[in-house]
Amino acid sequence: MKKGKFLYPQSRYYGQATPANINFNAKLQEFSHKISYISALQTSGKISATSAYLQIQELWEQLEKTKKESDFSQK
Repeated sequence: MKKGKFLYPQSRYYGQATPANINFNAKLQEFSHKISYISALQTSGKISATSAYLQIQELWEQLEKTKKESDFSQK
């Protein structure tokens, strides 16, 4: 098993298979993995709560930007 697939597993997309939807789903999964790592680092005391908050806020803004730039639909 490749290290990337182990560290960043992705589940398949079950919605309407358009390029925009698949791209947004991939970005959403990446977002959730990064949030998981940030929360684990904060819980274990490796980073401060403020640092974790700022990193999560930046990731959220990137995800919102991706959503606005894509032709994502929730149909």
